[in-house]
Amino acid sequence: MSSSVVVAILTGLMMGVVFGIALEKSRVFEPGMIVGQMQLRNFIMLKIFLTAVATGALVLAVLNGFGFVKLQPKAALYAADIVGGVLLGAGIALAGACPGTTLAQIGVGYRDALFTLAGGLFGAVTFSYAQTWLDKVLIGTGPRLIFTDLVSIPYWQGAIGLSAAIALILVLMERLRSWRDDLGTDCDGNNVEADEQLTQRAAPAE
Repeated sequence: MSSSVVVAILTGLMMGVVFGIALEKSRVFEPGMIVGQMQLRNFIMLKIFLTAVATGALVLAVLNGFGFVKLQPKAALYAADIVGGVLLGAGIALAGACPGTTLAQIGVGYRDALFTLAGGLFGAVTFSYAQTWLDKVLIGTGPRLIFTDLVSIPYWQGAIGLSAAIALILVLMERLRSWRDDLGTDCDGNNVEADEQLTQRAAPAE
């Protein structure tokens, strides 16, 4: 095994450990948190994803600037993106998990996450067999959009602008509704005290 492969494997493992710790500490892997985001009851998941986009853009700009990575812009395919987004969103709402959180749920003991993982693997295999047909009727059709074709600025400038805009949005979102309010005291996207009050109101008077 070459040294470059070993470095790539070790780097991937370290990044996975950091990602896993951040995922667990943020509680975004909790089914209640995920479903709460899909129902627009809390926005911690959105805040985490926006933060990841901003930091990822900056890190990619730095790595590209030093020549460690080469940019490979991917065209937006509206038909495929819309259909795929709807299917993915429906699956996340029903399962209370997304591909990145399923393994974390298994790790902390959610047994139903095993079925989510099995369904994801089955879907991946099914897609591999259907990809040729989908390329003709959906994935490979429709208009293409590459952001770098629309603006004549270096990637690093666009990355800084995007990150600054996302940072502003995050600050406004946090001021309107703190992550502590969304997290709740039972760490699943609901507030224990509010749940108890609703239960007491719903209970019949003796």
